Amino acid sequence: MGLKSKLEVLTEVDLFRVHEATLKILQETGVIFHSEEALDIFKKHGARVENKTVFISREMVDQALKAAPKTFRMRARNDKYSVTVGEGFLVQPNVGPVYIQDIDRGRREATLEDYANIQKLCQASDVVDLVGTIPVDPSDVDRNDKFLMMMYETLKNSDKPVIGFCAHTHQVREQLDMIELAMGKPGCLMENHYTAVLVNSLSPLAYTPDTLETMIEYARRNQVIMLAPCIMAGVSGPISLLGTAVLQNTETIAGLVLVQLINPGAPLVYATASTSGYMKEATYAAGTPEAMLINTASLQMGLDFYHLPTRTMSGITHSKTVDCQAGYESMQSLMMGMMSGAHMSVQSLGVLDAIMTTSYEKFVIDEELVSRVRRISQGIDTSDEALAVDIIQEVGHTGNYLSHMSTFEKFRTLWTPSVSDWGNYTDWKNAGSEDVTVRANRKFKKILQSAPETLLDPETDKDLLGYISKAKSSR
Repeated sequence: MGLKSKLEVLTEVDLFRVHEATLKILQETGVIFHSEEALDIFKKHGARVENKTVFISREMVDQALKAAPKTFRMRARNDKYSVTVGEGFLVQPNVGPVYIQDIDRGRREATLEDYANIQKLCQASDVVDLVGTIPVDPSDVDRNDKFLMMMYETLKNSDKPVIGFCAHTHQVREQLDMIELAMGKPGCLMENHYTAVLVNSLSPLAYTPDTLETMIEYARRNQVIMLAPCIMAGVSGPISLLGTAVLQNTETIAGLVLVQLINPGAPLVYATASTSGYMKEATYAAGTPEAMLINTASLQMGLDFYHLPTRTMSGITHSKTVDCQAGYESMQSLMMGMMSGAHMSVQSLGVLDAIMTTSYEKFVIDEELVSRVRRISQGIDTSDEALAVDIIQEVGHTGNYLSHMSTFEKFRTLWTPSVSDWGNYTDWKNAGSEDVTVRANRKFKKILQSAPETLLDPETDKDLLGYISKAKSSR
């Protein structure tokens, strides 16, 4: 069972052309790395380096691709939530929103409480596989300490696999130390993959210091790196969709080579996060068809040419509220992401306003959208039993299937909505004519009211708070 084909925009010949174009750019133009440590790593392995520009050879790319794992296991504190990256369609929280929104209080700057609430919703969700990252950026925490506090709230409110934060070296080390404390196993990160981190290149053709510091620390401790150039066609990348896909591929492969030079076999994800520019204002465009066309081309490179685990940005919208536009733009990219074969999805849980805002109500609604596309991805049962010839002949011309035993045996396997209303009009009107956002509002509040105070045992909680206190005092 499952879909028999996936969405493709490039031919096999096109994939080869993109790869060769990537090698040409890497060898002749190179990529700038704003980190002496990264430059030293490249020099040590024989790369040509001029000032901060690294020229990467075909041989280095080939070796890195051979070393990179095709699938890997991400472990959770509660092992029932451990996942295999490179299989299925995993969902993670948003990355980057500054604001939180609901129908009670409107749009506002997010707080640490909001951040914790999103982790609670992720923990309770049947469709969310990973937690952490930055679904909202808390405004009420000192910027020097926010990564400590966000990691604490993630570990306190969920025991699913964790995604950390791109930061400077000492902040990254603190995150990784806290995960080891929560696992209760000193040194466990070298043995298993417990956490991942998203990093973006600086388009065009560069990597910033904090991004490189994050990559180096995660690679050295054998943790997962998601390489995701975030390019705007016509602004930070070529106006042609294929050209932006080539640039995205080039920046990704450059990062992949660095990671494999640091730790051959280190787990990484070929991620995509590009879109077209909104040319009326020369700004970011969310909800555009071109975004997923660019990313589908890149996903083909990651999946079919390099055979790597892949992740894409899907579920995005430029709508400012939970309306019809938010629905069709979110479903457009979510469907295209799933049908393109991506192994992971981001920006799929409540995102509004071009990833500036996370909506509590849309989070709940988007859970249903994810559930819908997962069901679609399963396709239909094509077994001999599913042909139902015997049943059709048994029911004949005058019978019905509603009372047939086969219906009783399998009717619960049919997909049903979690927040959409499928009842009749009269019942809906008599119940108050509620919009889906009202039902979603009620549902997220109920989930938060039922969430446990903490998932940490008292001793681990004490150790983590002690670590945070020590880290703050050493600033």
